[in-house]
Amino acid sequence: MAFIPCRSGCGACCTELSISSAIPGMPNGKPAGVRCVQLADDFRCRIFGQPQRPQVCSDFQAEEEFCGNSRDEAVQQMRWLETNTRVEAR
Repeated sequence: MAFIPCRSGCGACCTELSISSAIPGMPNGKPAGVRCVQLADDFRCRIFGQPQRPQVCSDFQAEEEFCGNSRDEAVQQMRWLETNTRVEAR
Protein backbone atom coordinates (compact mmCIF):
# COMPACT_ATOMS: atom_id res chain seq x y z
CA MET A 1 0.00 0.00 0.00
CA ALA A 2 1.52 3.28 -1.11
CA PHE A 3 0.15 6.56 0.10
CA ILE A 4 0.10 9.37 -2.43
CA PRO A 5 -0.46 13.10 -2.00
CA CYS A 6 -4.09 14.18 -2.24
CA ARG A 7 -4.79 15.38 -5.78
CA SER A 8 -5.62 19.07 -6.00
CA GLY A 9 -9.08 19.61 -7.47
CA CYS A 10 -10.31 16.07 -6.76
CA GLY A 11 -12.59 15.79 -3.72
CA ALA A 12 -13.93 12.39 -4.87
CA CYS A 13 -13.85 11.08 -1.30
CA CYS A 14 -15.94 14.09 -0.24
CA THR A 15 -18.64 13.38 -2.81
CA GLU A 16 -18.72 9.62 -3.43
CA LEU A 17 -18.25 8.06 0.01
CA SER A 18 -20.85 7.98 2.78
CA ILE A 19 -19.86 9.48 6.12
CA SER A 20 -21.85 8.43 9.18
CA SER A 21 -20.19 10.95 11.52
CA ALA A 22 -21.62 14.40 12.07
CA ILE A 23 -20.10 17.11 9.89
CA PRO A 24 -20.62 20.83 10.58
CA GLY A 25 -23.69 21.65 8.49
CA MET A 26 -24.57 17.95 8.12
CA PRO A 27 -25.39 16.71 11.64
CA ASN A 28 -26.41 13.25 10.41
CA GLY A 29 -23.37 12.76 8.19
CA LYS A 30 -23.79 12.41 4.44
CA PRO A 31 -24.93 9.67 2.10
CA ALA A 32 -22.81 8.40 -0.76
CA GLY A 33 -23.03 10.53 -3.89
CA VAL A 34 -23.85 13.70 -1.96
CA ARG A 35 -21.32 16.52 -1.90
CA CYS A 36 -20.13 17.44 1.59
CA VAL A 37 -21.20 20.97 2.53
CA GLN A 38 -17.63 21.60 3.66
CA LEU A 39 -16.21 20.94 0.19
CA ALA A 40 -15.38 24.28 -1.43
CA ASP A 41 -15.81 25.02 -5.15
CA ASP A 42 -12.08 24.34 -5.66
CA PHE A 43 -12.61 20.85 -4.14
CA ARG A 44 -10.71 21.68 -0.95
CA CYS A 45 -12.05 20.95 2.52
CA ARG A 46 -13.08 24.10 4.38
CA ILE A 47 -12.42 22.44 7.76
CA PHE A 48 -9.18 20.62 6.90
CA GLY A 49 -6.99 20.51 10.00
CA GLN A 50 -9.80 21.81 12.21
CA PRO A 51 -10.99 19.91 15.30
CA GLN A 52 -14.59 19.71 14.00
CA ARG A 53 -13.48 17.70 10.94
CA PRO A 54 -14.74 14.10 11.34
CA GLN A 55 -12.06 11.64 12.42
CA VAL A 56 -12.86 9.36 9.48
CA CYS A 57 -11.94 12.21 7.12
CA SER A 58 -8.75 13.01 9.00
CA ASP A 59 -7.76 9.32 8.95
CA PHE A 60 -8.33 8.86 5.21
CA GLN A 61 -5.06 8.48 3.31
CA ALA A 62 -5.00 8.81 -0.46
CA GLU A 63 -3.83 5.63 -2.16
CA GLU A 64 -3.45 4.92 -5.85
CA GLU A 65 -5.73 1.88 -5.41
CA PHE A 66 -8.60 4.18 -4.39
CA CYS A 67 -7.67 7.44 -6.09
CA GLY A 68 -6.34 6.28 -9.44
CA ASN A 69 -4.61 8.75 -11.75
CA SER A 70 -7.38 11.34 -12.14
CA ARG A 71 -10.52 12.68 -10.50
CA ASP A 72 -12.63 10.62 -12.92
CA GLU A 73 -10.81 7.43 -11.93
CA ALA A 74 -11.15 8.31 -8.25
CA VAL A 75 -14.90 8.88 -8.63
CA GLN A 76 -15.35 5.53 -10.38
CA GLN A 77 -13.23 3.63 -7.88
CA MET A 78 -14.84 5.22 -4.84
CA ARG A 79 -18.33 4.54 -6.21
CA TRP A 80 -17.31 0.91 -6.64
CA LEU A 81 -15.84 0.81 -3.14
CA GLU A 82 -18.94 2.38 -1.59
CA THR A 83 -21.31 0.03 -3.43
CA ASN A 84 -19.33 -3.12 -2.75
CA THR A 85 -18.60 -2.50 0.94
CA ARG A 86 -22.02 -1.22 1.95
CA VAL A 87 -23.49 -2.95 4.96
CA GLU A 88 -27.26 -3.19 4.77
CA ALA A 89 -29.26 -2.47 7.92
CA ARG A 90 -31.03 -5.53 9.29
